[in-house]
Amino acid sequence: MDIEIRRLTPDLAEDYVRFFDKTPHSERPDNFKCYCVMWSSDNHHILNRRFLPSEAIRRKTAVRYVEQSILQGYLAYYDGKVVGWCNANTKADCLKCFSWRMNKGSVPTDELAAGKRVKSVFCFAIAPDMRGKGIATLLLERVCQDAVSDGFDFVEAYPFKEFKSANDDFMGPVEMYIKNGFTAYAETNDKRIVVRKALK
Repeated sequence: MDIEIRRLTPDLAEDYVRFFDKTPHSERPDNFKCYCVMWSSDNHHILNRRFLPSEAIRRKTAVRYVEQSILQGYLAYYDGKVVGWCNANTKADCLKCFSWRMNKGSVPTDELAAGKRVKSVFCFAIAPDMRGKGIATLLLERVCQDAVSDGFDFVEAYPFKEFKSANDDFMGPVEMYIKNGFTAYAETNDKRIVVRKALK
């Protein structure tokens, strides 16, 4: 299977939102479409509102974030269409984002004082008919490759200790990270484990 991994750039904004438009990411009855805007560096103000109030606003926000290079990550293409997504952003830039403040308060941030740069992998979304084909692994490998050339010291992720389902657990299983050279770094207070890969 010929999968092409592309870094998300402003010219791919419409490809990105179309993927979320058409791809079911959850078995929840409302099939909530997040457009992954909660893992971005510019949205701490959302805490003053009740989530993002509509799908249309989430979509519009996603386009703006991509065009401004606020929302960062990688798209997986197969046969000219997006079939997968990985949100990977600079950890230091996301400490005030909505999802970080909701879920990651117990993740260590010691590296900031030490001047180390960490690329954080926040989530994956793979089209249901393309799951189980190694696409998430390809995305993760590309994140790590580019993080080296971009001058990062570590790549970090925050999976649950017990993986339940690709439909509702977007961080991916711990085993995927371990197979790709990550090791356990810390535990959080919400049943997650912090896994980290040293790049230098």
